[in-house]
Amino acid sequence: MLPSFIQAIFPSLGGPKRIRDVVRACDRSLEDYRSEVQRLFEAPLNAKSLLAMSAKLQKQFYPKLQASNICMLPSYNHTLPTGDEQGTYLALDVGGSTFRVALVELNGKKAGAESMRITHMRSFRIDNAIRSLKGHAFFDWMAEKIEESISGPEGKSWNNGSTLPMGLAWSFPVEQTSIRSGMLLSMGKGFLATEGTLGRDLGELIMKSCQERNLNVRMDSIVNDASATLLSRAYKDSSTRLALILGTGFNAAVHLPVSALAHSKFGQRPQSWHDQANHVLVNTELSMFGKNILPTTRWDDTLNINHTHPDFQPFEHLVSGRYLGEIVRLVLLEAVRTAGLFGGEVPEKLSEAYSLDTGIIAVFESDESASLSQACTAFQTAHPLPKPPTFSDLSFVRHISQLVSHRAAAYLAAGIHALWSLRASAEGLSPSCVGRVSIGCNGSVIEKYPYFKDLCQSYLDELTDLSGAEPHSVVLEPAVESAIFGAAVGVCCLEQREA
Repeated sequence: MLPSFIQAIFPSLGGPKRIRDVVRACDRSLEDYRSEVQRLFEAPLNAKSLLAMSAKLQKQFYPKLQASNICMLPSYNHTLPTGDEQGTYLALDVGGSTFRVALVELNGKKAGAESMRITHMRSFRIDNAIRSLKGHAFFDWMAEKIEESISGPEGKSWNNGSTLPMGLAWSFPVEQTSIRSGMLLSMGKGFLATEGTLGRDLGELIMKSCQERNLNVRMDSIVNDASATLLSRAYKDSSTRLALILGTGFNAAVHLPVSALAHSKFGQRPQSWHDQANHVLVNTELSMFGKNILPTTRWDDTLNINHTHPDFQPFEHLVSGRYLGEIVRLVLLEAVRTAGLFGGEVPEKLSEAYSLDTGIIAVFESDESASLSQACTAFQTAHPLPKPPTFSDLSFVRHISQLVSHRAAAYLAAGIHALWSLRASAEGLSPSCVGRVSIGCNGSVIEKYPYFKDLCQSYLDELTDLSGAEPHSVVLEPAVESAIFGAAVGVCCLEQREA
């Protein structure tokens, strides 16, 4: 007879082998259970296995470069900045919870640290009331906030009477039809702005609302978050050819020769675009890759099967901030029920899906106190226990957090290596001839999670060295405020192209 908790989650165990794993875990000591978890998470992380994952990912990329309307999507950006461009631009960043309006000065790389400067910025919260604005009302709200920003006491210095070129970083799906325009697609996340406007031109919708307020602005560029990150880093570092977003979500962009993609991928673009474009920024939607390539555990399989969209973003499930805490939660829950963690008592709310925030496990990894007191406080605040957890309990949580985040860093390195190899192959270059490649990075996990970026870099160094590249030739570099700066750089690249 199977234990009752196994019977309860039987549909999510992923087959007989996974069930046997759980049965073997029952009634073990916490130390035995810890050893099993460590073995399962660390087994795939040797360099040979990671290189094999990279090779299989590359094979997954190629069909999508030929035909797919959801990944490996070419943007309209085919020109990278030189870093010499100068100008003042209005940058808009629309995210899930914030709308930001900023005046950005690009002063050229000779200006050093001041090559890119935000001279003024206003942030506006997007709460449920704003998300509920239907159709044109949402874009009217945007125009109202743009007006507030450029007509207030600080903003008046922006406006010298000339038309302000405007760049937009749009963190939602859009089917771009030019560098300045794109068809609005469903935004999700509770937004109702697409009611009555679905399929309409995003640039025109924003400009119509701005014109009704007589705002002297012009929409010149629309970019997604990954492309914005690549553009912003490329302005400061001409070796930038990839970009990475790793926060709550996960995505990557890569600069590829146009010839790497099937002609049909470019849709109905004018011949003039094809005449000018040798390369193109590609939104990879890397989160969608990795199924049956990146090894999973029974806890990953439980997460996937219970997800609202199972198998849709298998890579993201293993590396992003939305899911790292959930994987740890599933391991801890099994440890409570089978190995005596927390005295066999389930902490309050820990049975609720996604109740263990990745920020809490980050505290466990950053807590250097001898008693893990900061971690204990963070955990107890979110998931109180009748009796405080023992040091052994806290040490176990910390170890599981490390196993989950270290695997994420290794898998991410395999994904980056796959894109780096794809680009080298498309350019007809051997790894030893690629030279230095900078990767612009943005997002809470890659920027703030303890030791994550350095750990990923060490895995990446090992993989590129084994591939024959020069030591430390593929470098993860922060791209601070990449949405705002990338929106501005998108405009300057357009001006460079049209000059």
